[in-house]
Amino acid sequence: MVELNLQHFARAAPIPVQVRKPLGICLLESGLITQAQLEKALHLRSRQDVPLGEILVAEGWVDRRDVMNALADQNHLQFADLIASPPSLELCQLKPVRFWLEHNVIPWKRVGPFLLVATARPDCFETVRAQLGKVGLTVLPVLAASDEIDSAIAATFASQLAADAETRVDVKHSCRSWAPRARVKPLAALIAVVAVFAALPKLGLMFFVTLAVSSLILFFALRLSGLLSFLHQSFQPPKGAPKPLPQPLPRVSIMVPLYKEEEIADALIRRLQRLTYPKALLDVILVLEASDDVTRAALAHVDLPSWIRSVEVPTSSGLTTKPRAMNYALDFCRGEILGVWDAEDAPQPDQIERVVTHFTHADDSVVCLQGGLDYYNPRTNWRSRCFTIEYNSWFRILLQGIARLGLVVPLGGTTFFFRREKLLEMGGWDAHNVTEDADLGVRLSRAGYRTEMVDTTTFEEANFRAWPWVKQRSRWLKGFMVTYLVHMRDPVQLWNDLGALKFLGFQAFFLGTVGQFLLAPALWVFWLTALGMLSPMEALVPRWALLSLFALFLAAELTNLFAGVLSVWARERRFLIPWVPTMPLYFPLGVVAAYKAVWELTGNPFFWDKTQHGQACEEIPPE
Repeated sequence: MVELNLQHFARAAPIPVQVRKPLGICLLESGLITQAQLEKALHLRSRQDVPLGEILVAEGWVDRRDVMNALADQNHLQFADLIASPPSLELCQLKPVRFWLEHNVIPWKRVGPFLLVATARPDCFETVRAQLGKVGLTVLPVLAASDEIDSAIAATFASQLAADAETRVDVKHSCRSWAPRARVKPLAALIAVVAVFAALPKLGLMFFVTLAVSSLILFFALRLSGLLSFLHQSFQPPKGAPKPLPQPLPRVSIMVPLYKEEEIADALIRRLQRLTYPKALLDVILVLEASDDVTRAALAHVDLPSWIRSVEVPTSSGLTTKPRAMNYALDFCRGEILGVWDAEDAPQPDQIERVVTHFTHADDSVVCLQGGLDYYNPRTNWRSRCFTIEYNSWFRILLQGIARLGLVVPLGGTTFFFRREKLLEMGGWDAHNVTEDADLGVRLSRAGYRTEMVDTTTFEEANFRAWPWVKQRSRWLKGFMVTYLVHMRDPVQLWNDLGALKFLGFQAFFLGTVGQFLLAPALWVFWLTALGMLSPMEALVPRWALLSLFALFLAAELTNLFAGVLSVWARERRFLIPWVPTMPLYFPLGVVAAYKAVWELTGNPFFWDKTQHGQACEEIPPE
């Protein structure tokens, strides 16, 4: 049992700020810090809107327990042992869980007329006391560490938070209503179409070729528009001197979802420690599944810095997806800006500074920034080279142009940053969508907000093995199909939300991307003409039409070739230029992935096919 000094609470009254001994002086007089350290911490605090104790802990000059002891002495407070004596559910029902999460407090005990509320910030407690004024008790603070309070909230409200994580997004914008019974009619219609065209092969071939050509035109138009917009911007003069960082700097939370990451833990922490943003303002959250013993065992051997913590997501009814995990962790984030990195990511050291600067000087309608993605193992084999060319072409060239045109930006799954209050406003991620990033990009545009590209790069591990590549690509394509079907439930409303140009861009990206893989075999028949072989289409369409289509295909391939060369023209990537012409041999494996995606879409649409990380030899990205 926890012993409490009841007389202490009977006499308790807030200590006026002007008579409290400063925390730094308490630590200095205890011999825990030096005068030089205190002066430097005070200087840092003038640029960072965080408590002095957080700066001292982040710099490694004291540990958190020392700061907690000093806070207790400074404010004449007792400690709450939330582990030995957890809060009661009855007291926690005094306010909604969002209240306790927002203020990082939790009611611990009732002692006579006193309600003891655990807090890690006694200096902010008056706000909590005022909002608890109607409970009919005298509200008094007791001390507990922030992480202990979070753990107590998570334990008390585990089932509610887990359920909320699965249903944050409005059902009309979610795929969670896609029950097995709802998939019967589309599957039956697909089987009927295949049966009809099997009986009438010429008509079937003509139909599928028409669809294939249409998807090619859509995607070609999107890529060409993005490329031309990028080239136009490239010829514009620089916009002057770099913009300054804001003062004071904001706190930034970064979520890193981990699942069965046995090989990646040590490397991940090393990469995060390279960040140059003030550590007292960093709130890095490793998001773990409670059932994931592999990752928890790997992290048990890693000494986490004070600015990195873990949040465990309770086991659910079988849904184990990255967006569900992030939805759960979203409420435990403390930053004004929220970003996402993957387990294998290696962000540039100054990435957070660039993001903060961009947000500071951006319009209020810009609520999301997408950084570039690249790979740190392009030399592993041919597939890793092609993967690197593909991503460089997309993130360095085409996505830049699409963002400047104001079209829907399908987010990249990692290295995107949000104004956190706007992400909460939109309901976070769709927990059932396996490409939650692309879906979030569409919902963001539908809400009237914009995404811009930020000038920074995160390096990842290229998926260079054939079957893992197929599994990863099939998950992406399945998610694109789901996202398209969800938002096209009401095409008229989608048109009204996006406007004509964004609506067409939405069609071009999702139909173009999926169609290029699903219908690729129908397009391959035209290449028979180029090779001088008899094409089955010659009996159905005139020769001039075949030649016109061949010219279209050639123009699309030349555009892709130009974009690929342009994207790897940088000095550190120029060795990839000879491999750009081999890209047409890289994509056919995507056809296998597309049909795997269709199969899963009908039978297991929410299945998350995990990509294994930590397989590449190269681990250190270029500076």
